[in-house]
Amino acid sequence: MANKNLNAAKAAKKDEFYTQLADIERELQHYWPHFRGKVVLCNCDDPYESNFFKYFALRFNQLGLKKLICTCYNGSPVQSNELLIDWGDFTGDPKKIAYKVEITEVRDLNGDGAVDLSDVQYLLQNDKNVLSTLQTGDFRSPECVELLKQADIVVTNPPFSLFREYVAQLMEYDKRFIIMGRMSALHYSEIFPLFMQNKIWCGFGFNISVIYKAPYENTLNANRKFVISKGFNPDDNYIKVPAICWYTNLDISKRHEKIDLVCRYSNEEYPHYDNYNAIDIGTIADIPFDWDGVMGVPDTILGSFNPEQFEIIGLGSGDLAKQAGVTKNYRGRTDLAYTINCKSKCPYSRILIRNKHPKKL
Repeated sequence: MANKNLNAAKAAKKDEFYTQLADIERELQHYWPHFRGKVVLCNCDDPYESNFFKYFALRFNQLGLKKLICTCYNGSPVQSNELLIDWGDFTGDPKKIAYKVEITEVRDLNGDGAVDLSDVQYLLQNDKNVLSTLQTGDFRSPECVELLKQADIVVTNPPFSLFREYVAQLMEYDKRFIIMGRMSALHYSEIFPLFMQNKIWCGFGFNISVIYKAPYENTLNANRKFVISKGFNPDDNYIKVPAICWYTNLDISKRHEKIDLVCRYSNEEYPHYDNYNAIDIGTIADIPFDWDGVMGVPDTILGSFNPEQFEIIGLGSGDLAKQAGVTKNYRGRTDLAYTINCKSKCPYSRILIRNKHPKKL
């Protein structure tokens, strides 16, 4: 039933996207010290086409991994020309097979003096202990949960429509992770409290436009133009997906960089909300260094959030705002609102924070 629901969600949401190797390299270069001696799990990744698998397989020795595990719920609908697997004794259509790959070493198997994709391909084709089938491959299935229990770090691009469930599982089993998701996930009632509790934060890639390989035709003219401008062919089903973030709970240097605050508070420049005891901040650069109360700031604060500098109080819209104490505004909704020149206004998407160390001059 879980696998049936997964496929139904994928069909309805069209969220099956394949991450480019360059995007993975750009983000994961910041996490290398975390991987040494660790078991890495990519549990939404078909090695037939997954660049997450290729990234870790090719850098297995360089990163000092203990083990790499990859699982998929079926074969890839996007055929790769880089890693062609001889499916050997497997019967039926290989693109309908759910399987796992477990690697504990990667060697120069063809003797050409370097470890590359040909060595990985040889390993998959010739080591019977590496490649095996699964019943469903659904990350929620018992067999995949057992693999999750073995993992030290989970790295993948999970289905966007199942992001809530996916993160909930990571929390349940107390796993370290680096995953991709939509920026809109910041506002999920299941996700935002984890930011408040310092159980999840944004990685280096924040609110970025990503070009994915997809099994869907790119029919949007503006999207096609953007893809072409980046050197990809939209006719090969490359698609631009905007507002993507990397999410993690691994400690990274970015998380300890303080925002340089240069503005001073004045009553004239910072409007007070009508329905909550806080001031509104238009941009992150406008945060005053001397305000000791609560502020409503744009979502972009999470791209440079330092928990030593600020604390998150709540969300400024929707049901989570009501929980934070925001009352109904002039529209009858629990969204932050203020009045300027006798006109009421609801600023777009605010997060409530407080400066832990305001300076008084």
